[in-house]
Amino acid sequence: MLVDLTKEDLTGKEVEKWLDEAHITANKNTIPNEQRSPFVTSGIRLGTPAATTRGLVEEDMDQVAEAISLVIKKREAGIEPAKAIIRKITEKYPLD
Repeated sequence: MLVDLTKEDLTGKEVEKWLDEAHITANKNTIPNEQRSPFVTSGIRLGTPAATTRGLVEEDMDQVAEAISLVIKKREAGIEPAKAIIRKITEKYPLD
């Protein structure tokens, strides 16, 4: 999934970093008609293979979406609350 961050006035580079700090993997990614450098970008790319392989279900993915939204809306202030959501989910699905 590609998320366009232009309306939030954020770059893919900064959101990628914040999500990583919240233990969510995303990649900065260009969007159609990109105005920024490919090293900064106006979007992020999200995938689900790791989450589905780990066993997350739809309700868990709703929580992951909430964590991502917290980071995008609250910026750095959203990192800790998002990290708490992710911690709770990953505790349900420990890696063996």
